[in-house]
Amino acid sequence: MKFDESVRYQESHEWARLDGETVTVGISDYAQDELGDVVFVELPAVGDTIEKGKPFGVVESVKAASDLYLPVTGEIIEINEALKDKPETINEAPFTDGWILRVKASDTSELDSLMDSSAYKTFTEGLDG
Repeated sequence: MKFDESVRYQESHEWARLDGETVTVGISDYAQDELGDVVFVELPAVGDTIEKGKPFGVVESVKAASDLYLPVTGEIIEINEALKDKPETINEAPFTDGWILRVKASDTSELDSLMDSSAYKTFTEGLDG
C-alpha cells in the first residue's frame, strides 16, 4: 500500500493536496484497492460550490459504488476529464494522474483537521481484519 506524504487524508479515504488556494482531491491507494477495478466516476460540474464533508460524486467499481466527500469547502474549478474515458486511472495512479478534481478552497485551514500519511496508515491498519 502506498501512502503519499504530500497529502492529507479523510477517514472516508479521500486525499487533499494543497497548492496555494487550490486543493487537488483524489482517493487513496487503500480506497482504490478496496474498491477493485474502477469502471465509472460521477463528477460535479465546474463552478459548483460544495461544503466540506458533503458528497461531490460517486466512484463505481466492479464491487461497489461509493460516495466521494469533499475534504474542504470551496468552488470546483477543474475536474479530471480523462476519468470519463479511463476511470481505471484511479487504480493505476491514485496520487498522480488519477486525481479527481480541483477546488478553490474557501478556508485552507479546514485541511488541518485531516490526517497526515502516518496517522492515515495507522487508521487503515485498524480497518484490516
